[in-house]
Amino acid sequence: MESKRLVECLDADYARMREVAAGADLTAMVPSCPDWTVADLVRHVGVVYLHKVECMRLGSHPEQWPPPGVNEEEPLALLDRTYAALAAEFAARDPESTAFTWYSPDQTVGFWIRRMAQETVIHRVDADLGAGAPIAPIPADLALDGIDEFLVAFVEYGSRAWPDEYGDILATADGRAVRVETPDAAWLVRPTPEAVEVSAADTTASSDTTAADAVVRGEPASLLLWLWNRAGDDTVNISGATDAVAYLRKVLAAGAQ
Repeated sequence: MESKRLVECLDADYARMREVAAGADLTAMVPSCPDWTVADLVRHVGVVYLHKVECMRLGSHPEQWPPPGVNEEEPLALLDRTYAALAAEFAARDPESTAFTWYSPDQTVGFWIRRMAQETVIHRVDADLGAGAPIAPIPADLALDGIDEFLVAFVEYGSRAWPDEYGDILATADGRAVRVETPDAAWLVRPTPEAVEVSAADTTASSDTTAADAVVRGEPASLLLWLWNRAGDDTVNISGATDAVAYLRKVLAAGAQ
């Protein structure tokens, strides 16, 4: 997905989150983020934006985080301030230019553009839920990109880079694969005791389907929310070994932390 399009989605989802939060009870609980109020959610997103600005400016993680006083700022004012800083940073840098990231295969500004677009759409959905508002549609191209980012960067890479976060869960992995499928793309996800293996699958190849012990099918937006535990099993179609899917959901929860 091109960075220009990702920035368009980022702007739209920030605006939606800002609008919904401004009209919500900031003390209301967010059902998809246990123990968070709408104020906590908004503040979290603002601090995340600021952190990525500092990562790009410093070329490393900030040593002291969060900055003094940031958690005392009014949440919506913090969100406005930090999003303006993030947008300005992206506008001043080429997406292909070098930037420190936590994902070693991609050390570019484009990684952060993608990450912040995907971070924002998920938390925008959280804001919708916390405010009791209808969940605004997620564009199919953004959702497909988000599925790939989550499975490849968070789950596959994360299980190798930070094995301690997955160790207890993956210790019981039996190597059974689950095919995650939309009408236009598919991934084969195989948890093993060493790591989670993720590979792109051919949507027209029956061999990929038979290689899976279970299949989770859905439209891109539904699958994205299912993967991030923002939607239940009733929003997708599950076939095959349902226990393998239930186990995968536990693995995915570790990746979503």
